[in-house]
Amino acid sequence: MFVLDTWQYFWHRYMHLNKFLYRHVHSWHHRLVVPYSFGSQYNHPVEGLLLDTFGGGLAFLLSGMSPRTSIFFFSFATIKGIDDHCGLWLPGNIFHLFFWNNTAYHDVHHQLYGNKHNFSQPFFITWDMILGTHMPYKLERRAGGGLEARPLNRRS
Repeated sequence: MFVLDTWQYFWHRYMHLNKFLYRHVHSWHHRLVVPYSFGSQYNHPVEGLLLDTFGGGLAFLLSGMSPRTSIFFFSFATIKGIDDHCGLWLPGNIFHLFFWNNTAYHDVHHQLYGNKHNFSQPFFITWDMILGTHMPYKLERRAGGGLEARPLNRRS
C-alpha cells in the first residue's frame, strides 16, 4: 500500500503541475467533473501505464507479494478506486470506515477549486498531509437529499 500510494501520489501530482502532461494526458480523467464509478478507470493510456501498470509492478516487486496475494491486492485497489469515484456516500460503506481517502475526499479533488489538492490515491492521505496538498472538507446535506462534499477553505 505504501509503495503504490507513494508512486501514485507523486506521479498524479506531477501530472497536475506539468502543463504538457496535464493537457495531453491527465486531463482525460478530469473531464469527469462529477465522478462516477467506472470513471476511475477512464484515463489516457500513458497515464494507465505510468500510474497503474508501473506503480503496480513496482509495488509487486518491492513487497515480495506472491502472485495469488497480488490478485487480491490489485482487485481490492481497483474496487477501492471505483468506490472513490462513485460520488455516493453510502451508509455503512466499509471503505469510509477504514480510509480517509474516500469518495468525498476524491470528489473535492475533482471539483474545480480542489484540482491542486487531494492527490493521494488509492489508500491513505499521508503524502497530502505531509506536503501541504490536503484540502479538508465537510459533508453538507443537500436540499434534494443526499450529501455534498464542500471544502472548508477554497484556496487555489
